[in-house]
Amino acid sequence: MSYPPGAGRLGYADHVPGGESGPALDLYGRPSLRRRVTNKLGWGACGAAVVVIAAPLVSVLWGVLGRAIPVWRWNVITKPGTGQGGGLENEILGTLLLMAGVAICAGTVGICAGIYLAEYARGRSGSLLRGGSEVLAGIPSIVLGYVGYVALTAGLHWQFSLAAALIALSGLTVPYIAKSTEASLRQVPTAYREAAEALGMSPLHAMRRVTLKAALPGITTGLLVALAISIGETAPLLYTAGFTDQLPSLALTHAPVGYLTYAVWTFYNYPANAFQDLSYDAALILIALVLILILAARLVVAMTQRHSERN
Repeated sequence: MSYPPGAGRLGYADHVPGGESGPALDLYGRPSLRRRVTNKLGWGACGAAVVVIAAPLVSVLWGVLGRAIPVWRWNVITKPGTGQGGGLENEILGTLLLMAGVAICAGTVGICAGIYLAEYARGRSGSLLRGGSEVLAGIPSIVLGYVGYVALTAGLHWQFSLAAALIALSGLTVPYIAKSTEASLRQVPTAYREAAEALGMSPLHAMRRVTLKAALPGITTGLLVALAISIGETAPLLYTAGFTDQLPSLALTHAPVGYLTYAVWTFYNYPANAFQDLSYDAALILIALVLILILAARLVVAMTQRHSERN
């Protein structure tokens, strides 16, 4: 008579990891009751964890979409703000300008810092730099905004300006970009570097052609997540960017900038319905921008992975 693999005459496992013996399979070759119950409890706990994580997201989306869609007007995108409400053109352009500036400033500094930490920082200096980066990542955004106000807006007499806002937001997002860049580079197999060295590539050439290319999906994802964090900030911008109803200019100093989070935070408390509707529209546009960034990250990851597999 044959028995299921791993089971004895009475349906007990011949060997269970950890030195335990127990009913792995019953007489019909099925998992024992204890294992089936444990499996169902495990899957139930996983499902409950997913619900706990997804519930706040669904609540936010439901609240924003339920309020924004009934009052949505497409001309809010192209109409500037006025004293009676108007549109959100200046806030949208200001947010996009801040995103572009953060991508250039924080992206350059963060990626270079991540490369240095992953490839060149050794010993005590590397530990100190990583510790400093973690401390900077833990500083509340409002503190960075206040420091920017004291040092830049008031100290250097820049007033509310684009440059002060970019420095504050870059200080907030650089640690995330540096950490993701370092982690992505450390996940590149050592064999890649050894193969490049065997082919006679210089370290800089190998870094540019091999290592960075393999780490590009993680670096891009970290950069786009940092951009999503930056466009959702309000506190540091209140101290550095101020606010204006005028369209943003390219002046770095002495020129306030409008942004969407200010409309969400401020217009909601106005008594006029027109301003409250604008706050709902601004929240909807912010959610759309974050979703676009997430989809862009996934697209870049898919394209780079397909490229690496083809090669």
